[in-house]
Amino acid sequence: MAGKTRDWPLAEAKAKFSELIGFAEENGPQYVTKRGKRTAVLVPIEEYEKQQGKKPAYTIKDWLLDPVGRGDMILPDRKSFRLRKPPKL
Repeated sequence: MAGKTRDWPLAEAKAKFSELIGFAEENGPQYVTKRGKRTAVLVPIEEYEKQQGKKPAYTIKDWLLDPVGRGDMILPDRKSFRLRKPPKL
């Protein structure tokens, strides 16, 4: 990212929201101002997740394709299941 930060007045940010998002994706964080004061910042998701220390979601597909063994797989205890009678019609 180039790092071309810009201040966007609130009215302009609302009117050009798609442009603001595109600008943030290409250039990094963008500030939104209200009455001349910076009040919010729009940050690309990759940068936000990096700052938050978040990892991408681990899906069931990832788990199934993971080459590591399934030894840590937790299965429910059979005793915890209750048999139920089917509802009467």
